Amino acid sequence: MLTSDGRQMCVSRCLQCVGVSLVPMAIVCMLSNILLLLPELKIHFLLEGHVTREATWATGLWGSGFLVLLGARAFVLSSKTRGCCAFRSEMLCQMVYSCVCLLAAGICCLVSATGLSQGPLCLYNSTSGSTWGVPLQPLPNRHAGYLYNRTMWSGVCLEPRGVVPWNVVLFSVMGGSSGLQTLLCGANILNSLLGLILGQGFCHNKVIPVSV
Repeated sequence: MLTSDGRQMCVSRCLQCVGVSLVPMAIVCMLSNILLLLPELKIHFLLEGHVTREATWATGLWGSGFLVLLGARAFVLSSKTRGCCAFRSEMLCQMVYSCVCLLAAGICCLVSATGLSQGPLCLYNSTSGSTWGVPLQPLPNRHAGYLYNRTMWSGVCLEPRGVVPWNVVLFSVMGGSSGLQTLLCGANILNSLLGLILGQGFCHNKVIPVSV
């Protein structure tokens, strides 16, 4: 009897695809957070502490950026693991990595949504004169927030110039990317669990010709 074993590693391929997909999203989150820290592409706002609070938390750098990149690297490397026991041990590690990445990306997504809804820190005219604050945040007795009223986007913030659309675009991009990361990491937890239970070769295609 002749046996040919055509192997299709479903779990390993899924790990590799998730790892590769997470890399560009992590880079996008890191770039978005860096730009949020530099309104008008000037550093003096950051040095003076005049940057939106959610941007200074840098969740796009350490959360959806650095930690997710580490997880993506682990996912790609684990796809090359061979051996039943080694593979199951690796799947257990990948579940831990996936949970950490899921938490990091989820925090970044939540912070991005908060920064988007609250509005930017900027210099605006108040009753006591020009002051730094968050004039566009939702107020129960005044308005539901600037996102529902685009007429508030211009004329309220004096400095940095154009900070409202700047924050809207960048927080939206960072929130969307980290949200996709969360979904991928959640799927990867299920994939790793499947690999842990069923092993490396549960999708192997085995062709065994019958000898006459």
